[in-house]
Amino acid sequence: MNTRELACNGIGLHVTEQGEGPLVLLLHGWPELSHSWRHQVPALAEAGWHVVAPDMRGFGDSQAPEPISEYTALHVVGDMVALVAALGERQAVIVGHDWGANIAWTAALLRPDLFRAVAALSVPFRPRGPVPPLTAVRRAGLDRFYWIYFQEPGVAEAEFEADPAATLRRILYSGSGDAPQREGLALTLPEGGGFLT
Repeated sequence: MNTRELACNGIGLHVTEQGEGPLVLLLHGWPELSHSWRHQVPALAEAGWHVVAPDMRGFGDSQAPEPISEYTALHVVGDMVALVAALGERQAVIVGHDWGANIAWTAALLRPDLFRAVAALSVPFRPRGPVPPLTAVRRAGLDRFYWIYFQEPGVAEAEFEADPAATLRRILYSGSGDAPQREGLALTLPEGGGFLT
């Protein structure tokens, strides 16, 4: 596997790549990096694909624009469109996991001429609803859901930065059956508690 940085949509995207053949993009989820695909990259390359796994905008070694407004799905889809062009390709298969699946679905929906096939892990396709997702979460009475918590400026950041090692351990352990109970995290926060407590 090789790594390099490519200029895409006004930022530098760090990519891991291997192989020759039709292009397949592998989009990681949250809180992951292109490294999450380290086992799939060589297997797909051996099967005849040109495999490219980017660190998405703001993750890993890719550049992180300062304005929050530059992290919309349209910006990230734009990064993937620019990545295909930077690689000198005209089409790609796009595969996403978790948050990357939402980007893969959106990319395939907006640019079916460019993304000839889509595959998603963990997140099925959901058409746009009649209300924004955060509004729907609030209407469902989930005012303590972690999405809402992350919208409060500085609050989640302060909690995460208080003990970065514990933060990462809890996030990464959260989906594991091997996690000690105290190492989990709450998707719906207890009254008076935080994401990690």
